[in-house]
Amino acid sequence: MAPQQVRAVRLSQPVTIDGELREPFWQSAERVTGFVQRDPTEGAVATESTVVYIAYDDAALYIGARLYDAHPDSIVARLARRDQGTNSDRFQVFIDPYHDKRSGFYFGISAAGTLYDGTLFNDEWDDDSWDGVWEGKVTRDATGWTAELRIPYSQLRFVRHTQYVWGINFRRDIARKNEFDYLVYTPKNGSGFVSRFPDLVGIERIDPPRRIEVMPYMTSRAAFTPHAAGDPFNDGSKLSPGFGADARLGLGSNLTLNATVNPDFGQVEVDPAVVNLSDVETFFNEKRPFFVEGSSIFNFGFGGQRNFWGFNWSGPNFFYSRRIGRSLSLPSAPDNGFVDGSSGAHILGALKLTGKVAGSWNVGGLTAVTGREQATLVDSTGRRWNQEMEPLAVYGVYRAQKEFNKGREGLGFLTTIDGRSFDDVSLRDARNSSSTMVGTDGWIFLDSSKTWVTTAWVAGSRIAGSRARITEGQRSSTHYFQQPDARHVSVDTMATSLDGAAARFTLAKQRGNTFVNSALGIISPGFDVNDLGFLSRTGYVNMHLGGGQTWTKPGKLFRYAEVGGAVFRNYDWDGNIIWSGLFQFGYVQFHNYDGLNWNLAYNPWTVSNRRTRGGPLTLTPPGYQFGLDANSDSRKRVTLGAGAGTYYRSGADYDWYSYLNVQYLPAPNVSVSVGPNLSGANYPLQYVDAIADSTATATYGTRYVFARLRQTELSAGVRLNWTYSPALSLQLYAQPLISAGKYDRFKSLARPRSYAFDSTAAPSNPDFNFKSLRGNAVLRWEYRPGSTLFFVWTQSRSASDDNGDFRFGSSMRSMLRAPAENIFMVKATYWWNP
Repeated sequence: MAPQQVRAVRLSQPVTIDGELREPFWQSAERVTGFVQRDPTEGAVATESTVVYIAYDDAALYIGARLYDAHPDSIVARLARRDQGTNSDRFQVFIDPYHDKRSGFYFGISAAGTLYDGTLFNDEWDDDSWDGVWEGKVTRDATGWTAELRIPYSQLRFVRHTQYVWGINFRRDIARKNEFDYLVYTPKNGSGFVSRFPDLVGIERIDPPRRIEVMPYMTSRAAFTPHAAGDPFNDGSKLSPGFGADARLGLGSNLTLNATVNPDFGQVEVDPAVVNLSDVETFFNEKRPFFVEGSSIFNFGFGGQRNFWGFNWSGPNFFYSRRIGRSLSLPSAPDNGFVDGSSGAHILGALKLTGKVAGSWNVGGLTAVTGREQATLVDSTGRRWNQEMEPLAVYGVYRAQKEFNKGREGLGFLTTIDGRSFDDVSLRDARNSSSTMVGTDGWIFLDSSKTWVTTAWVAGSRIAGSRARITEGQRSSTHYFQQPDARHVSVDTMATSLDGAAARFTLAKQRGNTFVNSALGIISPGFDVNDLGFLSRTGYVNMHLGGGQTWTKPGKLFRYAEVGGAVFRNYDWDGNIIWSGLFQFGYVQFHNYDGLNWNLAYNPWTVSNRRTRGGPLTLTPPGYQFGLDANSDSRKRVTLGAGAGTYYRSGADYDWYSYLNVQYLPAPNVSVSVGPNLSGANYPLQYVDAIADSTATATYGTRYVFARLRQTELSAGVRLNWTYSPALSLQLYAQPLISAGKYDRFKSLARPRSYAFDSTAAPSNPDFNFKSLRGNAVLRWEYRPGSTLFFVWTQSRSASDDNGDFRFGSSMRSMLRAPAENIFMVKATYWWNP
């Protein structure tokens, strides 16, 4: 039976963190044993013995673990950089210092000495973006291996008391057996993790420390780029030094203020190249540490429930941090002239406040200011002038959430704001002057066992700006108010603001071998959060009802299996069915740990309100979807993942994809992975253009031109990770891309709300052949805890032409011959804890 509590003992002597556990007090500390398997045999006694000891002093918590192994020569000790997942023997400790049964921290170490850490939230979820400053060492011997951890109180958050009760749990991974042992585990057909932790008692007469951390940094960036002859701004090279600092300050025992001045937000890993032919903006993941770390506090609408499904639900991401310091495009250069300016809005400073107030309110706030950006232009006579590219802007996102009745209910609030100060009047027609979003969310478990849960969120938004700006917003691909046959929306050219609302309600069963997942979502036509969030479309109602069955106990054919399905439908604001269908999925893990999953879908005739991109409605014929993915046993030195799928409407209307991921581990500290992706499409109705034509009376005076597009795309991700020690690693990454598309059989919409088209002349030649190669090399050395030195080299090159045929050989040659842009950067940070 799982223990109800474990006890820590106070240290009477100093400790050396060396992974040896040689100090005498380790022998007198209370032994924590009784680990139980979650995998592979749920509920069985662990196959290897584990003993954990817990101690503390005035400054830190200490964890010692003796991990016995009958075959120590079989311990898997793969070395990787910090937080990189590997199939390795591992020990982890989970701590809930607030004892709120919902949140906490985790600290882990592999048998090779790699450190892992992160935060816990929503009872079951974790986030590895947080990097604490703590120590961990391991040793191996004839009886197994040993782990020793020192976790300073400055890295935890807890309320001052005379005596403390925290939550704690432990996990041990035995990689060769795919065995995961816990002191207390969550059953596969159950829910809740942090809420199951035993109590940690015995800690007393300690104070939350004064938490002050300062991290100054210095960078040197050298860029070598292609340039035009006579360009006064670019002679092919540019050296840019930089200085700044980050600080972390504890405000009492419950709040933490993060500040950054003149921050360096350079990304270590480049964004992938994409060819986007849709009317939807490409979403790129955030990679800048200041925004990534602790970002889960700003999650909105995802509390309580473990799994949120969505079928054609492009619901809002309320805080898309890449809007802050966003990329910029230079204005056009004058004839025979040149232009120079920043590639992104410079962030002058940012503040982030997180923690708890009033006992159990989780709060988070972020404020950032970006500077006014100017482009410098020079004409053929040498005359220079400046043109504003981006106004001074302030951004804010503020979050509060409270849990009641031991996490059975929750209530939260979120607001985002931003405002801009324009010097150049013309920019008022290109940027919103301000925007605001206010929302509330929450959840309720409907029974004492937390089997059924319902969640909800409701939000309202307003954007404001000039008449021209708001008119442009109404006509954007997010809204398409100009649709000529829409009954409930139209463009208001006199408007100086746009208001809207959105909401979503879910009901789920998430315990037991059967599960249920359902949702109803609504986004009004005027809802808009794109100034600080991400939203691709509005004006629809989305719903689904789904469920399924899991088999968690191994059977004759499989170790684990799951099947499920759903029915779903979308309506637009006029009541048209714009998407509908049936979906079925399944997953099987076999006894050899290979896995297989599949998905099937059918979509009947529906109406499309987006194919003409702001024009009249069309019809969409039925379609069928099929996908199949497979993966091999992750314990092997060579692991494979492969998949393929298709969406098929007819022999003339289909697309398909395939991929292969291969990972090879030639040494315990080296991994090589290659992931080619090949996809293709035959679209009979790829959008080309909308051309005003007074004779096209059936389509409201505009010809909506489409064509058959035959597209082939080949890309790959190639990665090498070489870890010399837990503190020193080298990462190499390359992403080649070739995408070719050929247009023919041009046609125009014959009449609204139909699938009828008339042949037409091509307005232009949109054929394309795009080639790109992006990659980087990163050497990372943590020369002391919390202090890091980076050496980074990034290269990108691209070429394009209008030959739409896919030609691998010539495209590769063109890619490799294209002019290269090389950027070299050195960055040094120093962590200071006064």
